[in-house]
Amino acid sequence: MRKWWPLVAVSLGAFILLVDVTIVNVALPEMGDDLHADFSSLQWVVDAYALSLAALLLVAGSLADLFGHRRLYAVGLTLFALASLGCGLAPNAGVLVAARAVQGAGGALMFATSAALLGATYQGRDRGTAFGIWGAVNGAAAAAGPILGGLLTEHIGWEAIFLVNLPIAAAAVLLTLRVVRADRPRTDARRARVDIPGAVTFTLAAAALTYGLIRSTESGWTSATVLVSFAVTAASLVGFVLAETRAGRRGEVPMLDLALLRRPSFAGLMGGALLFQGGAFGGLVLVSIWLQSVLGLGPVESGLALTPMAVASFLVAAFAGRYTQRLAPRLPIGVGLLLVAVGMYLLYTAMSADAGRSALVLGLAVAGVGVGLATPVLVSAATGSVPPRRMGMAAGAVNTFRQLGTSLAIAVLGAVFTHAARADLSGAVPDAHGAASALAGGQAQRIVAAAPKEHRAAAEDLVHRAFADGLQSVFLWSAAAAVLGGLLVLALVRPNPPHPPTPAASGETEPTRDTAVRA
Repeated sequence: MRKWWPLVAVSLGAFILLVDVTIVNVALPEMGDDLHADFSSLQWVVDAYALSLAALLLVAGSLADLFGHRRLYAVGLTLFALASLGCGLAPNAGVLVAARAVQGAGGALMFATSAALLGATYQGRDRGTAFGIWGAVNGAAAAAGPILGGLLTEHIGWEAIFLVNLPIAAAAVLLTLRVVRADRPRTDARRARVDIPGAVTFTLAAAALTYGLIRSTESGWTSATVLVSFAVTAASLVGFVLAETRAGRRGEVPMLDLALLRRPSFAGLMGGALLFQGGAFGGLVLVSIWLQSVLGLGPVESGLALTPMAVASFLVAAFAGRYTQRLAPRLPIGVGLLLVAVGMYLLYTAMSADAGRSALVLGLAVAGVGVGLATPVLVSAATGSVPPRRMGMAAGAVNTFRQLGTSLAIAVLGAVFTHAARADLSGAVPDAHGAASALAGGQAQRIVAAAPKEHRAAAEDLVHRAFADGLQSVFLWSAAAAVLGGLLVLALVRPNPPHPPTPAASGETEPTRDTAVRA
């Protein structure tokens, strides 16, 4: 039993890292009420975590090479726990969003090092067992998130979804320091440099784009704030390209080797990862708000209503994963994306003003099958599409694009929702734009209560219709994104070519633990 304690330490970290991706969704309406937060603030509660995780994943891998994986994993756990405490004690939405961003930074350190620690600790059959259990924990965390979030929110309060991380993180830190062997940095790590210019420009571009998209729902696309945000995005992207090009010319290791994007398979997988994550998960925040603010369900019932996707993806990944690894990668990923599109379209057709939570079951289950097919293959497909010396970078890149897809989709779909809902509310309420934003922020009952008593039944019907139309638009856009991602993957991704071994004379070694660092 002693040999499995390192697996326990890594699995505990993986659980709190991934459960915090989904646990927040069912608590958003109560957060909004307690903190008097508007819809854009609620979007940032989710986006700050995903954006920070996406922006820092590749940098975290470089830091792990420099300072050691065990050390960075323990630092990540500690940072995650402190940020969770900050989330639970947050007095307002601004502090909560800032703490979520720090949580994402700690999560990036954990995400970038956990697979490497398992790969260095276990060999042979034990390694297969360890990675199998670790993968099952990852799937269980995603499935448990909505239910656990509902239970904690309903019976204790939304703060508990963050505070519950503290004892788990503390146990994981103690175990890590006691049972996980300290690893040494690579022999060439001291000569390596963290790509600070690339990290700063990439983070600024992603943050400015997300901010502009979220602000557009309130200020409009032509407002000065939105236009400046998009200008900063463009300038930062140019800076990122220049920084990565300069790093490559100097013989340094860039955060992302842009030459990889000239490989059709790699480019198709990055685009597919971005659209996969956005199409499958971007609309779930609004679905959770609909369940609670319009249908009047409690957090637990809301969490249970969202579980068909998580359960289906977990079962498919667990039972079909061994078979999908034998197929050409474009098939499970491409077909998985198309199934996500089918699931979203089923949600679109089932949604109406008088729909209940049962309208979600079939669509979420079908989308979950697609998620279960695509997810286990994405990282291995990305690493197989590049030369061996770039496998670690490719693994980090695909996870980065996935998290970025979540962040951007929440912002885009929020704008899509408010535009569709505003069309229904125009002429019926004095401020249709503000009412649409309030509806998205979980304030449906306040809109109804503000109507004259004799008109409240009509106002409730209007709210139901506006929210349903907004969700229909969200599901349709999600389906379109998944279709585009599936076609990209099927058209561009080809069987992984055999890569010749890296010549010893080049001074570059075949990646072993480094390959897993950013996975």
